[in-house]
This record gives sequence, C-alpha cells and structure tokens, in this order.
Amino acid sequence: MARARHHLNGGWQFREKSDSSPDNPWLPVQKVPTEVHVDLLDNKEISHPFLDLNELAIRSLAEKSWTYKTHFPRPAELVSDKPTVMDLVFEGLDTFATVQLNDTEILKSDNMFISHRIDVTSLLKDKNELVIHFDSAMLRGRELVKEHSHEHTFYVRQTEVSRVPVRKAQYHWGWDWGPILITAGPWKPVYLEQYVSRVDDVWAECEVSPDLLTCSGRILARISNADGQTVKLSLSLNGSIVFEAECTADSSGVVETPIEIDKPKLWYPFTHGTPTRYELRATLGSCDTLSKMIGFRRAELIQQEDEFGKSFFFRINGQDIFCGGSCWIPADSFLSQIPEQRYRDWVKLAHEGNQNMIRIWGGGIYEHDAFYDACDELGVLVWQDFAFACASYPTYKFFLESVEREARQNIRRLRSHPSLIIWAGSNEDYQVQERYGLEYNYEDKDPQSWLKTTFPARYTYEYLLPKIVSEEHQFAIYHPTSPWGDGKITSDPTVGDKHQWDIWHGAMNRYQEAPQLSARFISEFGMEAYPHLETIRSMITDEEQRYPGSMTMDFRNKAIDHERRVAAYVTENFTVKYDISSYTHLTQIVQAEAMHFAYKSWRRDWGKRKCGGVLVWQLNDCWPTMSWAVVDYHLLKKPAYYAIKNALRPLDIGISKTYHDWTSGHVDPRDSINDSKFDLWIVSNQTQPVQADVSVKYISIQSGQEVGPPTEINSVVVHPNSTTDILSNHDIMENTAAAQESVESSKGVGSDPYIIHAMLKVENKLVASDTYWPQPLKYLDFSDRNVTFSASGDSKVAISAVRPTKGFVFEETRGANLSDNGFDLIPGQEKVVEVTGTKLQSLRYTYIGAPEGSMTLSLE
Repeated sequence: MARARHHLNGGWQFREKSDSSPDNPWLPVQKVPTEVHVDLLDNKEISHPFLDLNELAIRSLAEKSWTYKTHFPRPAELVSDKPTVMDLVFEGLDTFATVQLNDTEILKSDNMFISHRIDVTSLLKDKNELVIHFDSAMLRGRELVKEHSHEHTFYVRQTEVSRVPVRKAQYHWGWDWGPILITAGPWKPVYLEQYVSRVDDVWAECEVSPDLLTCSGRILARISNADGQTVKLSLSLNGSIVFEAECTADSSGVVETPIEIDKPKLWYPFTHGTPTRYELRATLGSCDTLSKMIGFRRAELIQQEDEFGKSFFFRINGQDIFCGGSCWIPADSFLSQIPEQRYRDWVKLAHEGNQNMIRIWGGGIYEHDAFYDACDELGVLVWQDFAFACASYPTYKFFLESVEREARQNIRRLRSHPSLIIWAGSNEDYQVQERYGLEYNYEDKDPQSWLKTTFPARYTYEYLLPKIVSEEHQFAIYHPTSPWGDGKITSDPTVGDKHQWDIWHGAMNRYQEAPQLSARFISEFGMEAYPHLETIRSMITDEEQRYPGSMTMDFRNKAIDHERRVAAYVTENFTVKYDISSYTHLTQIVQAEAMHFAYKSWRRDWGKRKCGGVLVWQLNDCWPTMSWAVVDYHLLKKPAYYAIKNALRPLDIGISKTYHDWTSGHVDPRDSINDSKFDLWIVSNQTQPVQADVSVKYISIQSGQEVGPPTEINSVVVHPNSTTDILSNHDIMENTAAAQESVESSKGVGSDPYIIHAMLKVENKLVASDTYWPQPLKYLDFSDRNVTFSASGDSKVAISAVRPTKGFVFEETRGANLSDNGFDLIPGQEKVVEVTGTKLQSLRYTYIGAPEGSMTLSLE
C-alpha cells in the first residue's frame, strides 16, 4: 500500500512540431530528462555546439517548436481497500508546454522553474499516449514583449530582450561566458505516482536561542488524502531518535507539533565547526514515509553603522564568518545532462579549496537537490539569487502570478537545507535601473506606487519576494538584490554588497590596486584566463585555429572586448610570448595574481569587519571556453583556484606594499623596486588565539642569494577570527646594509631587485607563506632559473630552483589531481606536490621565463 513511482524515462520520441510530413520522422529519445539539442545530437542531426564554430549552425533551432511523445501501460493497482490515486508528475518542463494524455489536454505550462502534479486516475487506459508540445521560447518571448509593450519597457543587458518575460533560465539566451542555446524539452523527471495517502512535505520551523542552548519551534508535514489518519513526526541524530510525536491529520492537509531541543548539535560552515545534520521523518502508517536531512543554526546578517559606513557580514551560531568563495553558474548548457555525482564533485572541489560560500547566480536555475545536499554535508554556505538577472522585469498580472508560484515552490523545496543562508531578489537588476535612469525613490515605501513607475520590478524584489520568503522560510535572511545597499547607488563601497568590476570591466584598474577597491562584501569580481591546453585542444579541433586571436579562439570567448582586456592585463605585467602554450600560461598567471592580490588584501580587511566576504566570478563554466572561471567545464583547476585556496587558509600570512603606477604619463617606473617599505599581517578564522613564529627573507631575483639577514618575529599571538598586524610600513633598509645596497642599485638599469618571502609556522610546522614580487613582473629578469625535479615514490614530485621562480604551473588533465599548482619556487625550499590519477612522467609544465610554454618533466 506504500506509494509507488513509475518513471516514464524511456520509449520517448520527438520531432519538429510544425512538420508532420514523411520527411520529418519521429526520432528516438534515449532517455528523459532531456532537451532537444541532446536528442538531435544523439540522432546525429546536428554537430556538437561545444566544438569549434558549431554553435552558429544551430542557433536557428531556437525558433522551432517540438513535440515529444511516449506510450505506456496502466500500472498495476496498489493492493488496498481504499481508493488509489494516480498522479502524473512533471518536475520541470522547458518552457512553453502543452500536455495531452490520450488526446485530452491536461496541462499548459509557461515556467521551467515549477513542477506539476495532475490527478490522471480517471484518464488512464490500459494503453496510454502522452504528448508534450513545446513552443519556441524565443518566439513566445518576442510575442510577450510586443503584447505588453504598452505597459512596460523591456530593458535588457546581455543578449536579446525576448528572454525577459519568459520564466526560463536566462543564460540560455547566451551570456558573456556562454553560448546561445535556447533549449526545450522535459528537462526534469516525468513519472506516474500511485498512492492511497501521501506525505507531500515535512519541514521544521525552529529557532536557535541566542545562547545556543535550545532550539525550539515546530515540525510540520503536508499530507494528502489522509483525513483522520495518524502521522508520526520524528527527529533523529546519528540513528538515535531525539524527538517523536504523533498527530492526527485533518482536512487542512497540514499537521504540526511543537518541539524543543536542549543543547542541540548545531550546523556550522566547515571553516568554523562541524556541519551536523539530523534526520527529520514523517510517517503515515504503512501508506507513506518521507525523510530529509536538516540542520539547526542561528544565522544573522550583521548590518551595523561603523567607521567605514555600514557592515555586511554573516554571523552563524554567534560566530562572525568571513565568507570566501565563488559565484556559481549552471554547470552545463544542457541541464538534463548533469549527473548528481558531478554536482557533488563541484561542491567538493569548492570545499577542498577552502571556499565556505557559493553564490548561485540569478541568471541560471534553482539548482538540483544534489547540489544543496552536498553543501549541507560538506558545510558550504549558499547564497541563493532568485531567477532574475540583468534586466527590467515586468509586473503584469500573469507574470507575477507565475513568479509567486515559482518562488513558493522553490522555497519549499530548499528551505530545509541549512547551507542556504540568504535569498537575494535578483542579480544586477538595480544596475539596469541605474543605467537607463528608471524611477527609483528609496524614500517611497508604498509598494503599490512602485508598480506605476518605470521600474516596477522593485515591487517584486522589495515587496512580493520578501513577503513570500517570510511566509515560507520563516527565519531566512532576505536581500533585495545583488548588489544592493539601503537604496544607494550599487557601486557604493560603504554599504551592502558590491560587484567590484573596476578590475577587468569599468576603469580596468590594475589588480595591484585591489587594496584600494575593497567594499563591505564583494559578491562578484573576476579576471579572465584560458583553460588548460587539454581543454583548448578538445574544444577546437582544427589545429590551425589553436592560436591566440584566431577566429575560433575569439568566437569561443563571449566576453565583450575580451581580446583587448586580456591583452591589456598580460602586456601590463609580462613579457609577451604569443604561442598558444605560453600565452595560455600568461593569462592563467594574470588571473592567479589577481586572485592573490584581491583575496589577500580584502581578507585583511576582515579584522575590522570592513570587508565581510569575497566571492569570485566565477567558479565554473557551462561549456568549454575562455572565461572568468577558476575551474573549467571539465573540472580542471586553473592556477587561480589554488591562489584562492591558499589565501583562504585557516591561518594565512600576507605582505603588501604601496601601489605604484608604472605607465601613466610621467611616473617613474622604478618606484615599485625602489620602495623598501612593506606591511606584514596574519589573518585567522580560528576561534582561539594561536601562538606562531614568523620569518621573513629577502632574496635576490638575479642570484638567488639572501640580500641580508632575515627578520625573525617569534611567539606572535595571532588574534582569533581577525587580522593581526605584524609589521606596518616596515623599511628593510633599517635592518641591513646589504638590502640598502640592493635597493640603491635598483635605481639604475641592470638592477638586482629582490623578493620578500614570509613564512608562518605554528609548533614549528609551516602553515602559510607569502611572497611579494616587485611590480610589474615584466621588468624582472627571469632567465636561468635552474629548475630541477625529483620523484618521491610514484605519487610525489619535488621541485626546486636555484633562483626565485614565478608562476610554476603543471598542465592539468582530466583524471589527474594535484595537491597544489601555480606556485612560486623559493631558493633553498623544496616544493613537494602530490599527484594522483596520472603518472609523474606524463606531467608537463612551464613557468615565467621558461624556454617553452609546455615542457616534459625530467625526473632525477
């Protein structure tokens, strides 16, 4: 009598909707979930859009409509003396869908983010035909723009305006990192579900007390067809029941019971504790049971006036949390093709990179349950945008009704995940308001008046969505959009969160200026880089097109003016080598250096809570490409990933110097080398003070010899969850005549500049290091580094160099895993890298100043 599910994942066929001629036969579908591009690929009707220029050849598919159909028998009846219900469930239809069962229309849908459950008990026959017609989302979008143009002006950034009125993943229309692939099809599971009575949902609405000693509230369950039946609600920890109660279902369909837990085991982000989870279960006799893993935590967004403006940081279970992490886009242009394990692999990769927050960007989707499950288990916080991005969205009646249904469904699906810490109304929609001068008066607090302005979407972000969140996810944090701060201009660094695009976009500041570009919470910033060579070779099949600036290379990079911006940052900082191997390496080191300067300096600001978090744009790619991603489509980590990982260590040490321009007008390009003063600090996310020892060396880049005695600072007490300043404006010439001589010599051509290398040890164990190089790196002589290798068993390689070596990178390949990459080599120190998934002899490498951009490893 238990609930039974019958998946309708096989036996499907599809064809273009408008053509029923013999020349348009039904083609087989391998499996559902699917999308039309996937099925056309499986039938060899199109070439893969992830290769070469193939995307261009299939863009016209966006204007076509499609029909899917399948046949299935009536499932055997459940053994029960009570009536059995048969529901047909569509977890997601992309997007304008009309569904017919045995020639009867049972559903029309226009929102890919919502699921549908239809009682088809009376419609089923012994043999059944299910047909789904999918209209072109692009054409329907254009029709909606025209239909509502009298009441709304559809402004859009990124591709065409037809996406704005369509409740579909906005990146399908293309973005500045992804292709135009406007999909259609049953993108989530389709199945029949039989039951007598059913548990629809079970959830907890509980609050942890300020002293963390109790957790109280209520447990609720939504039940179908169960009037008068007993529902058992239970909570377990590690298999042991800690709470249990029985309730009687009534006609409301909702049961609830109060709960109070003494000394609860709390869920923490992994950087600050254990992400403990309980099992919550609702049991409806022998008819049905539903369980989920939940966690209890006290979450606060601290926004208080201070010396820098108004703070913006998260406090979890009484602990202030610096959020270091990434922004997330959909992991594939074809969402149906992402297996659950791949979601887990992505989250695990973030976790292993010391990233404790992922921001799910609003131009994608509300992600698969597997993604949030992995975040819950591994202790990674989630910032969740609602699905709006870079546009001025309408507010006509049917649109808002669809948005409300979408919001309620997805909040209910996701609210039990302890990792989901904040909901944000949209991505950059208030920047659209600013760009086009749309009406916005923050002092006007009347939601109905907002609907009459040229920016009516304010009603959605500042009234409708927060209202829904408060009703469906009682203790959740809500933020009107990202970026946003108290209605001020979105570039204001003193309040709210900021998308810091003055590096790369905007003014194209040098990444060395990052310390001057801090904000209260940086929820986007980034720098582009090429992926590893294996990815480039796999996505560009014509060897003659594998060079920087080729037609295919340019086409693959969707960022506006990408060739100018990449070249500017490379040529500002490095001596340019233009073969594909060397140029790939240079772009990767530019990106890694940008991450190093940004994360180091902005995390330093955590000490006074000036900056509450840094999220790079972006963690991942949706196809193989050149982009801001720090890990490419195939999960190959760029050097930038490791730069972030190292900057987010539990204890980290940092060095900085005053920024000196080197190319603007009549500046003296020697200033950076001549400047002998630096700051040194330690940042910690530990909850207790730590005693540490610090050693600083000054090493000639030309000779590899120390230019003077090291600076030793022992028994430093590192402040918990803060920044500890060790040296401020420290002048190395005060310590050593040799250093002064080196600095003086740098005033002429043929100088002997030096690096500053700091090491942090706890209990005589090296826990962190940092190296400051004179800027820009292109002024330095990197010849004759004398890099050597030795093997330690089958899985470890030790690298050393006679002279300081910048940007050593192993080429990463699929299946291989490295413990570190993209590092500097310091004379007298052996760098040991653990390698799994490939043989040491197969590794290829390069570094700044290397004779080639891709060299074979030679082991001693």
